[in-house]
Amino acid sequence: MRRVLRDTDSGAGAEEKKDMKTVLTIAGSDPTGGAGLQADLKVFRAFGVYGISVVAAITAQNTQGVNAIFSVEKIAIKNQFETLLSDIRPDAVKIGMLYRIDAVEIVSDLIRKYSLQNVVIDPVTVSSSGTSLVDEGTLDAIKGKLFPLAKIITPNMYEATVLTGVAIENREGMEEAAAILKQTGTDVVLITGGHLEGIALDLYYDGVFHRLESEKLPGEFHGTGCIFSSAIAALLALEYAPLETARKAKEFVKNAIKKAYYPGKGMGILHI
Repeated sequence: MRRVLRDTDSGAGAEEKKDMKTVLTIAGSDPTGGAGLQADLKVFRAFGVYGISVVAAITAQNTQGVNAIFSVEKIAIKNQFETLLSDIRPDAVKIGMLYRIDAVEIVSDLIRKYSLQNVVIDPVTVSSSGTSLVDEGTLDAIKGKLFPLAKIITPNMYEATVLTGVAIENREGMEEAAAILKQTGTDVVLITGGHLEGIALDLYYDGVFHRLESEKLPGEFHGTGCIFSSAIAALLALEYAPLETARKAKEFVKNAIKKAYYPGKGMGILHI
């Protein structure tokens, strides 16, 4: 049988594929696909970058909540990572749910060992439904071991409060928390989820404060933080400047919320 040559089989197409940027997600598995590494991979595809993944935790959850969390052993995380990196080197890294301290330790060691750049950290603390997603002490380990390796960290207001002890009730509180978090060594602090004065406010801080504002959309949605941070990682891989990645990622999430759908009985799933 004769093989039909498609456009993508041409030399130009092959070269384009070869040059495609790659982004690694190290995160928890979410069987709904609305958050976690499944959502990250969908976001990467939406931005035209190639997604690879390391499973750092396994959850049993649906759109109504998290039923159980199963940690992945340190040796399993290390084996996944090193086998993958021996073959494929990512242009950016998104780090999401790390349940235990030993997971944080091995991931930080590996990021240093391979000198990976454009690291985006979403310091996951609780699920959208309110379930704790970290073991005791893990968030402090993330702050001490991973934040110094990050290009951008994306805590929401609750996570920023837990990480700094600052009770965030207004813009001044967001700025105070951002300044404290900047001292951990990250290049950029991006505090998300500020619903102040009827707007959705994110605060970007790289030594200068930038307020990213948009309309506040009604409803409860699953995985917004995961999707926002993975969009930033994809855009960093595509060589956008950090502030521009934040603006574009915010617009991406807003549009995905507007087209959200409800496959289950609980929260909406963003349309990516």
